[in-house]
Amino acid sequence: MRIGELSKRTGVSSRSLRYYEEQGLLTSSRSDAGQRHYSDAVVERVSLIRQLFDAGLSSRVIASVLPCVETPGDAGVVEQAFVTMTSERDRIDAEIARLVEARDALDVVLEANRRHQADLTTRAA
Repeated sequence: MRIGELSKRTGVSSRSLRYYEEQGLLTSSRSDAGQRHYSDAVVERVSLIRQLFDAGLSSRVIASVLPCVETPGDAGVVEQAFVTMTSERDRIDAEIARLVEARDALDVVLEANRRHQADLTTRAA
């Protein structure tokens, strides 16, 4: 199938599909005219790539995890993918903790602002 059909079947833009290919996440064959052609199996792979992006993984990390799908019987590859995904989960947990701290600090500033607004209202009355 050509890139436009793959885009329609997956809901992923042609631009994103070209990016996936540039990053080594997808492969295609080329026609004599240079048009990309994809196998039907690529539809499922694009779905997996989207899931991994939605999980917060970068294209670099996704490229390192995809061999697990390609060679699921290789225990070393499966273990490396698990270690990589666990590390990414830990990174996301740390980012969540940092964001919670930032939100809490902002809450302190907002409360100070509310008190200041209340003081201004009281003085004006």
